[in-house]
Amino acid sequence: METPTPVGTIPVELDSRLEKIETRLAYLEEFLIRLQDEVTKRHLFMDKLAEEHGAVKEKLIQISRDLEEIPNQRPPHY
Repeated sequence: METPTPVGTIPVELDSRLEKIETRLAYLEEFLIRLQDEVTKRHLFMDKLAEEHGAVKEKLIQISRDLEEIPNQRPPHY
């Protein structure tokens, strides 16, 4: 049977475990902040890529239309 501890005191083992948990929590909080920053950067990068992809696609469509307007004739040297 354990002897009761005075009110307001924490056994050494429990205090040590609590300190380890608090330390791990602090590291996890820092990790989550860095992870969120990285996810945000990648999301912005993907948005930029999608915008550039759309511009290239429109350019290719325009080039394709321009090529369709050129008559399908043999060059004059034939």
